[in-house]
Amino acid sequence: MSIPTPTDNPVSDAGPWLPQADAPAGLPDVATLARLANELFSNAPGSATPAAASLGSGGGDSISATLPYTAPVTSVASNPAPPGSPLAGPGGTGTGVPGVAIPQGHVPGANLAPSSPIYVLSLGNRAPALAPHAISHDGVPDLAQSVAPALEPRFGGAALGTEPVELERPSAPGVPSSGYYFLNEGGQPAHAHREALKPGQSVSAESFGLPGDDFLRSLSGERHGAPAPGGLDRAGSYYFAEDERKQASYAKSAHPPFDVNAVRRDFPILQERINGRQLVWFDNAATTQKPQAVIDRLAYFYAHENSNIHRAAHTIAGRATDAYEGARETVRRFLNASSTEEIIFVRGTTEGINLVAKSWGAKNVGEGDEIIVSHLEHHANIVPWQQLAAEKGAKLRVIPVDDSGQVRLDEYQRMLNGRTKIVSVTQVSNALGTVVPVQEIVAMAHRAGARTLVDGAQSVSHMRVDVQSIDADFFVFSGHKIFGPTGIGAVYGKREVLEDMPPWEGGGNMIQDVTFERTVFQGPPSRFEAGTGNIADAVGLGAALDYVTRIGIENIGRYEHDLLAYATHLLRPVPGVRLIGTADDKASVLSFVLKGYQPEEVGRALNEEGIAVRSGHHCAQPILGRFGVEATVRPSLAF
Repeated sequence: MSIPTPTDNPVSDAGPWLPQADAPAGLPDVATLARLANELFSNAPGSATPAAASLGSGGGDSISATLPYTAPVTSVASNPAPPGSPLAGPGGTGTGVPGVAIPQGHVPGANLAPSSPIYVLSLGNRAPALAPHAISHDGVPDLAQSVAPALEPRFGGAALGTEPVELERPSAPGVPSSGYYFLNEGGQPAHAHREALKPGQSVSAESFGLPGDDFLRSLSGERHGAPAPGGLDRAGSYYFAEDERKQASYAKSAHPPFDVNAVRRDFPILQERINGRQLVWFDNAATTQKPQAVIDRLAYFYAHENSNIHRAAHTIAGRATDAYEGARETVRRFLNASSTEEIIFVRGTTEGINLVAKSWGAKNVGEGDEIIVSHLEHHANIVPWQQLAAEKGAKLRVIPVDDSGQVRLDEYQRMLNGRTKIVSVTQVSNALGTVVPVQEIVAMAHRAGARTLVDGAQSVSHMRVDVQSIDADFFVFSGHKIFGPTGIGAVYGKREVLEDMPPWEGGGNMIQDVTFERTVFQGPPSRFEAGTGNIADAVGLGAALDYVTRIGIENIGRYEHDLLAYATHLLRPVPGVRLIGTADDKASVLSFVLKGYQPEEVGRALNEEGIAVRSGHHCAQPILGRFGVEATVRPSLAF
């Protein structure tokens, strides 16, 4: 038996290794079928096989470039992930699960949403695929300018181009069933109408089946002409009062509204899966997550600038010093302080309050003097003053709150007297979310001759802070509450007050001259920054404040206000739920208890769904005790 060679079939269209065969009458012969197959597979979307340089258009055996027949390729990536990329699967691309393809959605951009979380760990590596006209792994062109970040379709997969799952429940005659939990009077969701996105169009809440501005406004009673029970303070307003000052500050914002889906892509941790669900981070009052810009800035510092600061002639020390002092200027600008000499870096709010209590307080508070705090305070704004009062023989007095959780200014006024030395209050309660009128409290204290401190840990990430307008003598906050690193924060102090304060700690950096007989200290702020500071995280804090500034704090406040009003409307009617803290002016926090369940049980159940909330006393036991509870479930929101 002889084996055929290329010269045995010199005219075969099918290639030299296919023997000739006669086709049945009326059907193409094998050679024609093979040629057609070559053309098909060489021009398939995403195929790596080049098309024939030239194929004859006539019949018969006419062909100008002969292609060898190859087996069809069923799936070839057109944008393979580089080795080591989080997108790289065992084969180098795709989901990493054999046979599992990324689902192609109907919304532009949705074909880039991964169906498997296994290899999608960092959105930064997806940037090339987000360019206009990018090709996804399945060869489908994508014209979207902005896409949703791998959303888990809990309430219907708008991100994946699918409709919400219909709930099995009877509907009124003539009213179609809806997959939405909240309906208007007609039985349909107020926000049900969704139009397909055009290429380049930004993603809105409505495009994902979520309520838009009109629907949120309807919650306030504007469409029904009557306030919601126990909620609105006047017709046509949200449950939480929004006064003319706040509206004016929104109008003055120079920033355009932000795309929340684009913002979500800035936070890598939001791609995490918890118990098979995409993470929902509702624990922002405890700590906020970090955008990629902050993570990258920290990495850059350690790769290119890492050195101790000041007093060195080498280049890297100069870079580190510039970065550190540049961050101080960023904090000054963010708070609108008058000078960087008024900004002291500390580990956080707790250390900042302790610094003031143990430096200013130790010098200025004596026996019989009085210190005033509010009932809303975090333990960090109670314990240092208790310690000071016990040491000095002073008295700690507490401003009461009403049943909504707002401070009683009338009672506060009666407390102020010539013995009052300092008033220290939070701007936003970490347990209830109450926004405290600190500007009025500060002004009243100053009229009584007292100094003031404002705890801004829970306020700086939600509202504009202007320390010159507030006029407090001290303002403290933590970086990790405003999308910066942990272990870094700042104290603002009026220059004349800081200059009169003794140092709290002794060591390097805070001295001007040392002998065994005496020490001359630096002026503020160096006087209060003993030892090697947290240089890298100060730089990271600066990056976080720059990030928030780019989005616009007024935009953030407006967006979070709508979220809070919307969430309160849905949470309040749940059977057994009791909201703790219902002041007209609130920020971020929804504290509640559920009848028949411990807060820890509710927290664990929510965690099963991938939802992270805080449950416990939130280091604010006195205010929870005021409402007769020991702990609450505390969802806390961020933009």
